[in-house]
Amino acid sequence: MAINIVTKENLTIVIVNFRTSSDVIRSLASLAPSMGKHSERNVVVVDNFSEDNSVELINSAVELNGWASWVEVIPWHENCGFSAGNNVAIRAVLSENILCSYFWLLNPDTMVNDDSCDALVEFLDSNPDVGIAGSRIFTSEDAIECSAFRAVTPLSQFVHAASIGYIDRFLPKFVVPIDPEDSPHECDWVSGASMMVRREVIDQIGLMDEGYFLYFEEVDFCNTARVAGWGIWHVPQSKIVHVGGVATGKENFGSVKPGFWFDSRRRYLLKWFGYRGLILADILWFTGYILLAVKKLLRIGNKTQKTDLFRCSVEPMFEDVRALIPRQISKKNQRQHYAR
Repeated sequence: MAINIVTKENLTIVIVNFRTSSDVIRSLASLAPSMGKHSERNVVVVDNFSEDNSVELINSAVELNGWASWVEVIPWHENCGFSAGNNVAIRAVLSENILCSYFWLLNPDTMVNDDSCDALVEFLDSNPDVGIAGSRIFTSEDAIECSAFRAVTPLSQFVHAASIGYIDRFLPKFVVPIDPEDSPHECDWVSGASMMVRREVIDQIGLMDEGYFLYFEEVDFCNTARVAGWGIWHVPQSKIVHVGGVATGKENFGSVKPGFWFDSRRRYLLKWFGYRGLILADILWFTGYILLAVKKLLRIGNKTQKTDLFRCSVEPMFEDVRALIPRQISKKNQRQHYAR
């Protein structure tokens, strides 16, 4: 399939659409003011076989608003997931030997301001050893959404499932979400809702793993880049608004995760930790949920008795274990975090 890309020079913004045409149009509208200032930038929208009128609606908006000089819409013939959709655009640019220094991957349900892109470009320009940079993300209610993370490991699965403050303080390096910081900082991975990738990273490690339909693809891609020696950084000066869950419908399933989330989790753990790591992660996950259930059970009855039980029994138990195995935790941390 011949694809005509209107890329100008050094930045390609990639948006993957699946039945979210109104959100894509809103995202393009938010990009429009800055695109007029930078003729070397363009946007490629990949329609992931929406089988609705998304392509027609987006193309109509492009023509109506005069965006044709910097927007290209690619109607793809199948929906193989988020990674595959991004790869369609990246392959098209690479196959044309177009000069492109950076690829900015944006979710369709994001809105940017004039500084969102510039902050990422300037940071990557100033730090040639950084391969991937992510934005600070806000919800539509103006709350900060976590967008910088530590590595996902079997032990982090336990910490996440347990959701108990004592455990978080006991194993802080295995709490995946990183508290917001006001200055740029290194992390293990950033949110795929806004992720700028240096061209050389793709040249070295290849495209995103299309075995992930949705979820964990950015975790995997950032891990691969880190192993190859590239830094992954969060840049809070780049701010975007993320509605979240529009294309997947996750705002409707609440705490119940879809099957493809579990498929992606399994693929990620197998790829990076093998079968033993996957089994260990599952055991730790269930153990964490059991502890969470016990915690909830202890909330029943007299509040003072519950407090005394934790103060006199459970809390000292964590401290005793911590005193016994500091060396073991350190060795695990060295093995499970990926060296740059």
